[in-house]
Parts: sequence; C-alpha cells; structure tokens
Amino acid sequence: MPEHDSVPAAELPPGTVRRVGDWAVGNRGPGPDGGDRYFAVSRRCRHQLADLAEGSVDADGCLVCPWHQSRYDVRTGEMVEGPRGFLGYHGPTPVYSQLVRALGQLARLRVRRAVRTGDDVVLE
Repeated sequence: MPEHDSVPAAELPPGTVRRVGDWAVGNRGPGPDGGDRYFAVSRRCRHQLADLAEGSVDADGCLVCPWHQSRYDVRTGEMVEGPRGFLGYHGPTPVYSQLVRALGQLARLRVRRAVRTGDDVVLE
C-alpha cells in the first residue's frame, strides 16, 4: 500500500469529485487567495451508503450525495442538509430527513487533509 494516496490535480478541476481508495477527493474551487481548495472525506453517505465519489460539489462548496442530495460540509464531515428522498423516491420527506440529518451530525464523515504537491493532490 502506498504511503500517500494521490490523484493528478488535472483530474480535479473546481467542482469535481474523484475516488481515491476509500476516499472521495474533490476541489471546492478557488479560495480567498485564488488557490484551489481540495478535500478528502470517507466515501459512504450516512443516509443509504451511496458512493460520495460519484457526487458533486455545490456552489457553497458542500459535497452533494448523488442519490438523494444530502449535503456535507467537507471541512468537518457533518451532514448539513438531510436527504431529499428514500430508496427510489425523490421528493419531500421532512421528518425522515430531519432524523437522518441528526444522525449525520453525530456520525460524521471522516476527514483527511488533501494538498497539492507538484502535479498531484496528495492525501496526508
């Protein structure tokens, strides 16, 4: 097993997410200094275990689950918005969404530091 997991920075333009082993690695886009803001979080959504590496990054820099649009703060791993559906249903589920969100605040995603080193984004 390599000492560091990495992905070429060219494969992580702003707003994208890629799979790197057990991690969903992405780019939140330019920060205040103009540099890209990379992140790495565990890959499984706390709702129904969707692969977050297949998700997207929204305008707020949150990772969005591809199945039911749960949103995660990639800096803390906390679910900041619950799911918009269950199984094959995509629509309002207010009480259920609140319950899943509460679980997502307690059972946060694991967070790992991701930094650009040369042409790669390396997980430390």
